[in-house]
Amino acid sequence: MSRADCGDGRGPAARVAAMIHSGWSTRKIALALYPFGVGAAAVNVFFASLIFSWVGWPIASITWSIGLGCLIGVPATWYFARHIRRLMDSADEKAVP
Repeated sequence: MSRADCGDGRGPAARVAAMIHSGWSTRKIALALYPFGVGAAAVNVFFASLIFSWVGWPIASITWSIGLGCLIGVPATWYFARHIRRLMDSADEKAVP
């Protein structure tokens, strides 16, 4: 019996596969981070409107900034949550002896 087979009787590849599916899902991470993504996107929309005001565009109101932040925040938060999930999976793979 090798060292890799000790413990639960599964090899290292099976243990890594089981670990990858443990923890928070990408969806759960995205839902937890969504308010922060919306806030960041809303601030960026407002500051972008201030920059575009230099060339004659109107400055976005707080309502428009938050509304556009809600729309832009969905894909931005999803991609960030996928990145965090991949980092978590990578750390889990490296932690397996």
